[in-house]
Amino acid sequence: MTLPLPGSVPANSKAQDAIDALLTAHSLRRTSAARLVLGWLLAHPDTSYTHAQLQAALAGDTAAGGLDRVTLYRLIDRLTQVGLLLCRVDSQRVRRYQAMPTSVHAIPHFECQSCHRDSPLAGALQANALDLERAAQTAFEALKALGYQGLSIDFAVRGVCADCVTSATGSAQIN
Repeated sequence: MTLPLPGSVPANSKAQDAIDALLTAHSLRRTSAARLVLGWLLAHPDTSYTHAQLQAALAGDTAAGGLDRVTLYRLIDRLTQVGLLLCRVDSQRVRRYQAMPTSVHAIPHFECQSCHRDSPLAGALQANALDLERAAQTAFEALKALGYQGLSIDFAVRGVCADCVTSATGSAQIN
C-alpha cells in the first residue's frame, strides 16, 4: 500500500476547529499529537493504517517530532476507546486503524489473505447498502436491549484479492 505524503493533514483553521471540537466532545485533551493523529486519519478516511504505517506517515511531519512509538500507541488506543477510530484486527492479528465516521454503523471491507491489503467495499456494495445498514441497526438494537454499550460493527470479507489471484496464475503459467 502506498501511503499519502506527510503534510496532507488539513491545515486550515476550520479543519483544526472541527478536530478540536471532536476531541473536546469526547473529553480528550487537545494536544498537538492528538490533533495531528486525528487530523491525519480524518484526512484519509478510506485508508486503514497499522501502527507502524501511521508512525511512518507522520514521521515526515515536523509537528510529529516528539511523537514516539509509545505515545502513538496510547493515543490511538484512547481515540479508539471513545469511538473516534475504528480498530480492526486482520487474520494475521495485525491491528489496523481508520477514522470512524459518525454516520456509519458498519464499514464493510475486504481483507486479502495473501497480501493482507485492506480494501473498502462501500462502492462494491452500494446497491445493497440499505440492507447492510438495516442489518447493522437490527444488531445494534438487539445488543442495546441486552445492555451492551459502545457498539460498532466490523463487516469483514476475507479471501484472495484479484491482484493476488492474477499474479499467482501468472507465476504458475511461467513455471
